[in-house]
Amino acid sequence: MSIVILDLFSDFAKGINFNQPVTDATNIGLSLVGNPTVLIIAIVLIAATIFLFFFLKKIITNSILGGIIWFVSIYIFHVQLPLVPSFVISVLFGPAGIGAMLLLKFFGLLV
Repeated sequence: MSIVILDLFSDFAKGINFNQPVTDATNIGLSLVGNPTVLIIAIVLIAATIFLFFFLKKIITNSILGGIIWFVSIYIFHVQLPLVPSFVISVLFGPAGIGAMLLLKFFGLLV
């Protein structure tokens, strides 16, 4: 078993000079030091992440509230809404989506 593993490793390592120092990877890393473009990109990425975190947090909260209101209106108050479309709209648009569905149902525009 160990001979097979050593044989596979020797096939994998053909053409590699283990005595030569690796300089290519370190040169790539050194070229980023002191580069103002990298600084700008890093600041933009950090700002975008913070913005998306706060924005998505509101979207997720809105979707959860919409799902809860949908569940309450369908299964507790037994409102006759189309099951899948009303759920998708309530999760996408939150309480406003389920409110719009209830208004459409009230005015007879939703079958």
